[in-house]
Amino acid sequence: MRYTEVNITLSQLDPYRDMLVYSLGEEGPYDSFDETPKGVKAYVPTEQFDVVFLQQCIDELKALDSTLQCTFEVNELPDKDYNEEWEKTHQAVLVEGFCYVRAPFHEPRNDVKYDIVIEPKMSFGTAHHATTYLMLSLLEAEEVAGRRVLDMGSGTGVLAILAAKKGAAYVEAIDVDEWAYRNAQENFERNRVEVTPLLGDASLLTDDKHFDLILANINRNILLRDMPAYAAVLSPGGTLLLSGFYEHDVEALQQRAETLGLRLRQQRSRNDWTALRLERQP
Repeated sequence: MRYTEVNITLSQLDPYRDMLVYSLGEEGPYDSFDETPKGVKAYVPTEQFDVVFLQQCIDELKALDSTLQCTFEVNELPDKDYNEEWEKTHQAVLVEGFCYVRAPFHEPRNDVKYDIVIEPKMSFGTAHHATTYLMLSLLEAEEVAGRRVLDMGSGTGVLAILAAKKGAAYVEAIDVDEWAYRNAQENFERNRVEVTPLLGDASLLTDDKHFDLILANINRNILLRDMPAYAAVLSPGGTLLLSGFYEHDVEALQQRAETLGLRLRQQRSRNDWTALRLERQP
């Protein structure tokens, strides 16, 4: 498969580099990224490259800060095994000293409680992004053993894998993207955990389902839209962990949650990204 490299330069790296990477990978077809001293190199299958989408993502950043300067150069890469090339610079991530998220070609560590192996086909779901890191860190303190867990927008399945390793009685992972669905299946097998993967969206959350813990690392608009569906299948006293948004989005999400009987119990931030721990009233 031929790839296109987009070399993006930013006049201010934080928090705009993370924001741009999230937009390109979460909402678009970009599947890997390399940070540079001046910005980021983003990689996309050549047939899926769309300069209009790229410019829209950049314009969204500039709308947040009129002083931000952002330029890019586009290069079509020679036909080769790009994933193999990317592996050379791909790094494992240690989360709060308790969870190690690595690729199959990284050596395991003996000083962590949970070792998770994720095939590095994309940056999201490998704990490199702040939102995935935040969700994993919240899961460290969460009581999971014996509970029914739902991972919405599961991506590579890393959150579902940690929940299963922590002793969840049942784990379901839902993603609307077929690539993510198939990649998650591979990662569940690789980590030898029992997780039920489903291809679809919140419409799969029917009346006969119930969960004690729901994980949703998506984006602000989808969370606002689908939160009623999450609340409807969340058991009384259950927990909802959310991320995929910025600190300035918290007020809107909290207001939405309160109308559904969900109360904010904890908030964490990393590089301007935020995660919330909400509880449903018993």
